[in-house]
Amino acid sequence: MWFFARDPVRDFPFELSPDPPEGGPPGPWVLHRGRKKATGSPVSIFVYDVKPGADEQTQVAKAAFKRLKTLRHPNILAYIDGLETDKCLHVVTEAVTPLKMYLKERAEAGGLKELELSWGLHQIVKALSFLVNDCSLIHNNVCMAAVFVDRAGEWKLGGLDYMYSSQGNGGGPPRKGVPELEQYDPPELADGSGRAVREKWSADMWRLGCLIWEVFNGPLPRAAALRNPGKIPKSLVPHYCELVGANPKVRPNPARFLQNCRAPGGFMNNRFVETNLFLEEIQIKEPAEKQKFFQELSKSLDSFPEDFCRHKVLPQLLTAFEFGSAGAVVLTPLFKVGKFLNAEEYQQKIIPVVVKMFSSTDRAMRIRLLQQMEQFIQYLDEPTVNTQIFPHVVHGFLDTNPAIREQTVKSMLLLAPKLNEANLNVELMKHFARLQAKDEQGPIRCNTTVCLGKIGSYLSASTRHRVLTSAFSRATKDPFAPSRVAGVLGFAATHNLYSMNDCAHKILPVLCGLTVDPEKSVRDQAFKAIRSFLSKLESVSEDPTQLAEVEKDVHAASSPGMGGGAASWAGWAVTGVSSLTSKLIRAHPAAAPAETNVPQRPTPEGLPAPAPTPVPATPASPGHWETQEEGTDTAEDSSAADRWDDEDWGSLEQEAESVLAQQEDWSPGGQASRAGQTSNLAAKSPESDWSSWEAEGSWEQGWQEPSPPEPPPEGTRLASEYNWGGPEPGDKGDPFAALSARREAGAQLRPDSWGDDNWEGLETESRQGKAELARKKREERRREMEAKRAEKKAAKGPMKLGTRKLD
Repeated sequence: MWFFARDPVRDFPFELSPDPPEGGPPGPWVLHRGRKKATGSPVSIFVYDVKPGADEQTQVAKAAFKRLKTLRHPNILAYIDGLETDKCLHVVTEAVTPLKMYLKERAEAGGLKELELSWGLHQIVKALSFLVNDCSLIHNNVCMAAVFVDRAGEWKLGGLDYMYSSQGNGGGPPRKGVPELEQYDPPELADGSGRAVREKWSADMWRLGCLIWEVFNGPLPRAAALRNPGKIPKSLVPHYCELVGANPKVRPNPARFLQNCRAPGGFMNNRFVETNLFLEEIQIKEPAEKQKFFQELSKSLDSFPEDFCRHKVLPQLLTAFEFGSAGAVVLTPLFKVGKFLNAEEYQQKIIPVVVKMFSSTDRAMRIRLLQQMEQFIQYLDEPTVNTQIFPHVVHGFLDTNPAIREQTVKSMLLLAPKLNEANLNVELMKHFARLQAKDEQGPIRCNTTVCLGKIGSYLSASTRHRVLTSAFSRATKDPFAPSRVAGVLGFAATHNLYSMNDCAHKILPVLCGLTVDPEKSVRDQAFKAIRSFLSKLESVSEDPTQLAEVEKDVHAASSPGMGGGAASWAGWAVTGVSSLTSKLIRAHPAAAPAETNVPQRPTPEGLPAPAPTPVPATPASPGHWETQEEGTDTAEDSSAADRWDDEDWGSLEQEAESVLAQQEDWSPGGQASRAGQTSNLAAKSPESDWSSWEAEGSWEQGWQEPSPPEPPPEGTRLASEYNWGGPEPGDKGDPFAALSARREAGAQLRPDSWGDDNWEGLETESRQGKAELARKKREERRREMEAKRAEKKAAKGPMKLGTRKLD
């Protein structure tokens, strides 16, 4: 029976990469790239092949294997696994690159910054301090070949082949036998004084000086070159000179060297080194210190190396959020570091954290997520948005803080393309209807209208038909002037989504009413929109064959490219509305914009006069935003030339109410119509869904047919008989002046016409007569009451003091 011996190299859980070796420290070791067979994670494998007749080198290699296996320090090359056979030694460490190769690659890419070099040297000196002061070990091989760099840019000290104890245990330093390494020995060793060196760290500090010279100037040609600092920074030169001094007693301890370089103005006294030191001790820092650190970290990330941000800062940020109490302060640096990741890494590391953050009840975290959504929205897939993110985001529509409501509305611009049918056309429209109709903040109502206009092309055809016209019509009646402008621009931006019948019967009547708006900006946009819709109607009227082309998008499925005017409207929405809201919600209420109180227009017959809607201020959470009431009268701020609200709108309301009161006496049809309307309004639920676009504030309620009027008196002309539009001969002036001129001309031609009647005088006389009649009635009532009191007093007589009245 044959027994086959198992190959330990084949069973080893790590394998060498087929790529050529990367070299390694001078000596028998060869550095290879490798990977773990189970996971594929990259590693570095140092390989030593045992050769016959090289017993001394083999013993040195085995000693290095043992040292690396037992020493654990963040700045010493990390041991993972090893394999020792009769033919070879395999030492598996974290994936690293030799410093010489790393500096060459970075030089080709633009070179290393002093920040990176300062931290790298800090790590090597710290490793030497650990060996000398804590372990009483002399490294005896500090040079460029003994330093390696991991993927985060961290420098690691390796090359432990010639290490020995400073206490004399185990004999003296081993013989190197490598000429490339002997040039780094201090001059006292070359003189034969060897063991006479009084300070145990003196030799390693000399070699550290050689390493510093090579980092800034390249390979060291000879020891005499150390006298010229070359490109070594001026802040480091004094401390470097101490290292390469001829007197070994003057060379500082590694810990003292670090302290000198970290002094104010020192080479290692910078933000990058301070950040790394804090990250190394972050687990023992106080929560307040962590909060301050993460708040200031975002400002410094732009100057930090990309590899450092990806592999060192990012894991600490994720850990701080997962297990610490950092909260929302980690978001800004987290998304900043996320820019350095590819799509796959972003999905694995950032997205799970983002999804978890959306379920947080912390307001600060929620608002920062909404503000920075554009940085990660492209990495979110539709199932994640609809099932894990949107259900949490919609809670922001009901938040009492206006800033969160505003950011929630704005975030819908980014989420809408990824929402499914139910969330977009039902759930979102329900919240938009409530915000536009009932939110007390004018800028939020304005933002809702703007957002609806921009996502209108994503809605289904049936939802567009139900929602858009009614929603924009409601916005044109908003007391906040920018909301009215947004309603007009919403019509214009979605003009291709309406049929010609809707344009003529629903949209143009609403826009025409805005041509006499108190705000000039509203009037200007209304005139532009009217001209646009009229041009479309006129073109179809001239060529009816264009109707199909003009209405091609009306019944089309939702598509992001159908909103023709959305692109030009986007700039206005982002800049204008954001500035409005930022001024409204801030710590100084005095800077908040006032909301325009639109005077009430005359109410059509058959409808009750609408009551003015007060706009109260929203209470903000302590320490956050303060809001100002939107109730300043626009008439006080507008100029005299643009005061369209100087008309007596209140008297028109009273006149309309008097007309309604008269109809109640003799118009049964009007009574029935009003009763039906009152019952419908009373039956409406307080929480409106998407159907409330038609139910509340829709344009149909303002244009219902009134009850049949009473026939005019005999001899009265019809309205069509008047010359309403044409200019009078010889009069090219103001059209409003022409109206009064025509009235005077009509009075001369027809003495018995209504033009002779002084309506103002009649109204004044009527008011005076009513006032006189009311005064007389009050006087008569007063006299009657006095007479009754006198009769009672005379019948019963005066009451005596202290007696009880008995009936």
